[in-house]
Amino acid sequence: MAVVPRRSTMTLFSDSACQRSHRVRMVLAEKGVGVEIEEVVPGVVSEDLAEINPYATAPTLVDRDLALHNTMVMMEYLDERFPHPPLLPVYPVSRAHSRQYMHRIEVDWCVPAEQILRGEEPKRVDRLRKELRDSLLGVAPIFADKPFFMSEEFTLVDCCMAPLLWRLEILGVKLPNARQAKPLITYMQRLFDRPAFRASLTDTERNMRG
Repeated sequence: MAVVPRRSTMTLFSDSACQRSHRVRMVLAEKGVGVEIEEVVPGVVSEDLAEINPYATAPTLVDRDLALHNTMVMMEYLDERFPHPPLLPVYPVSRAHSRQYMHRIEVDWCVPAEQILRGEEPKRVDRLRKELRDSLLGVAPIFADKPFFMSEEFTLVDCCMAPLLWRLEILGVKLPNARQAKPLITYMQRLFDRPAFRASLTDTERNMRG
């Protein structure tokens, strides 16, 4: 295991277009944590990043002599390190549900979204777009019951959802102006209107939507 050089300030190695980096930036913004952002260019491995992360991937979070390169671990670490406002429920059962929701978002929606962006095999990409659109529309009704993802309060689950939903336009996933989609569209706007969400956006991300 690599020895992490101690840093005086918290540092996030971030890809300006990456939804996982965006999640971590959003948690930091919600917590109001000052952090040094080091931009990572895809395909270019810096010596600093390679020294602290065996995979040389973004996001990577460095806090003093601790380096984290798993997004979910980063998000939960930040929630525990900076407990106000809390972004996970207090009770173990509710926390477990939140962790399962985040896992489902990752596997069912975020991974296919990345496959769409890679643009391999046009027929497969078209199928993935349709599956992603249909899957999101299938859960749209849950947002009619509560303002956030299965919760009355904003949580880490929403920090996973917001970057994905912000990218629907560049993914070529268009939601219909139909009654079925309305709760999801309202939820999206609720997320996008949050000051922390706006603060988390890079210039690249701002240009993702017309």
